[in-house]
Amino acid sequence: MWDGACYIAPAWTWLAIALTCAPIPTPSPPSGGRELYLRFVGRLHSAVPELIPVAIALALAAAALHGTWNVLVKVSGEPMGTFQRATTLAALAATPPTAVGWLIAGRPGFTPAAAGLAALSAALELAYLWLLSTAYNRGELSVVYPIARGSAPLLAVVAGLGLLGERLAPAQLAGVALLLLGILAVTLPQTSGRATLPALLTGVAIAAYTAVDRVGVRLSTPWLYGWLLVTLLAIGLSVSMWLRPKVAGGLVSRINAQEAKAGDSPPSPIAWRRAAVIGLFMWGAYLLVLVALSIAPLSVVAPVRETSVVAVAVWGVWKLRERRGAGMKLLGASATLVGVALLAL
Repeated sequence: MWDGACYIAPAWTWLAIALTCAPIPTPSPPSGGRELYLRFVGRLHSAVPELIPVAIALALAAAALHGTWNVLVKVSGEPMGTFQRATTLAALAATPPTAVGWLIAGRPGFTPAAAGLAALSAALELAYLWLLSTAYNRGELSVVYPIARGSAPLLAVVAGLGLLGERLAPAQLAGVALLLLGILAVTLPQTSGRATLPALLTGVAIAAYTAVDRVGVRLSTPWLYGWLLVTLLAIGLSVSMWLRPKVAGGLVSRINAQEAKAGDSPPSPIAWRRAAVIGLFMWGAYLLVLVALSIAPLSVVAPVRETSVVAVAVWGVWKLRERRGAGMKLLGASATLVGVALLAL
């Protein structure tokens, strides 16, 4: 049984997804190169404990990319417009290689359950993007990002250990606990303002769509599931952006009037080139998470990728002179590093 989650990636990553995430069928194994590949995957899964440090390194790299694209989205001035363009480009870029792969693979289809889970995940991802956009419009990056990312690991660990039946060694359980406590220590001093609630709900959405994807890819071909998901999300973003002024027309008009009175002009749409970079970072970061999930449990990978919270805290204390709660933030950073080390044992 394949033990990972598949998500969204730009066109150049689809081959890597197929190689790292392809499900192993239960019928009699095919012959030729596919049989050799299945043997390789079997060896890979038999060596999961030894590969946990590799998975942690991949998750840390994903955390760096994730923090970077969040900075780019925040400074873009219009998060939802940026998400729409980045996701649309990802869907357009992924469609041609997906179509070729679909023909070569014998035109595989979706079970009703897999298609339903992809649709559910797209809806959760859409809610996640709207919540994150709302939080960024209300608060600063150094406040919103730690709250949103710090609230997700606890739910992810609960899902991995309780719902998905994953088990950790005692030292790894201690590492998870320290990592979560460290993230909480970094987050608590920054919980203030109107951005807190949407940021917390963003974390709930993250945990929800991660758990749905992890189950959904087991019921279908992962790269095909990922293509359906990103396509549905791109459509959902376009529809929701079209409905936004119709549903909240009065509120949007008042906000525009207040900005005009204050002399602020509406932010210009992000350039397509920058949107492509953001899309590459968004889905490329999750590709690294996919590879990590293929060799380690969700309850290890999910907390480690949240270490970008620590980087935001240290950067805020050091560069932005956010001195409030500095001791708690640095203590949380130290606890997080110890937790990562224990997870790698």
